Amino acid sequence: MVHFVGAGSGAADLITVRGARLLREADVVIYAGSLVNPELLAGTKPGCEIHNSAEMTLEQVLETIAAAEAAGKTTVRLHTGDSSIYGAVREQFDRLEAMGVDYDVCPGVSAFCGAAASLRAEYTLPGVSQSVIITRTAGRTAVPERESIRALAAHRSTMVLFLSAGLTETLQAELLAGGYPADTPAAVVYKATWPDERIVRCTVGTLHAAVTGSGITKTALIIVGGCMGQEYRRSRLYDPAFTTAFRQGSDGDET
Repeated sequence: MVHFVGAGSGAADLITVRGARLLREADVVIYAGSLVNPELLAGTKPGCEIHNSAEMTLEQVLETIAAAEAAGKTTVRLHTGDSSIYGAVREQFDRLEAMGVDYDVCPGVSAFCGAAASLRAEYTLPGVSQSVIITRTAGRTAVPERESIRALAAHRSTMVLFLSAGLTETLQAELLAGGYPADTPAAVVYKATWPDERIVRCTVGTLHAAVTGSGITKTALIIVGGCMGQEYRRSRLYDPAFTTAFRQGSDGDET
């Protein structure tokens, strides 16, 4: 059996209860290199085989899993954050199915959630943005043209960018060209929820200079949008005038 486990956004205690149990019970752990907090590996049982997938190819990962299966061992494939976002897991799922190996998935706390907590931000503010775009800047790996930063920026919704800290000059130009005003709030969160976390606040217009000046080049999220500004509308959910299925509001509307 193979368990794909989201390790959480960085802090060791942000792994789920289920994920921690699976990790304790594993005979073999294949973890995502420097992106997974090594404190989590200290919780494995004596004799557990530990492999760093940063030094492995997909084929080597699968060979390790196949050897564990042949020996009747349980494997945990420990991914950073939540494995559904830039986790390269689909190719593993398909190969395991072809091999006849059973697997399941344990979700984790993604870095975009960890960053919001660190920023004390709400991505979906009434009157500001009701959508969150999770994407990345095109680099060595291409992005479909319909999903280019310039195309997505036209929505001016909250945007969370992975894998883009080293491409901020291009990113800033594309955000501006796509429609974000230069004074749109932005933030860079380096290693969200890790002990050495750093936050750099800036605007779209100062993004490249702020990141360059900070020395941050990787392992950071970039958040762009009015959700980090000061203007927003109060939520109707807790407005005394608004009727819900649980209470009568002063508006008299019972629907």
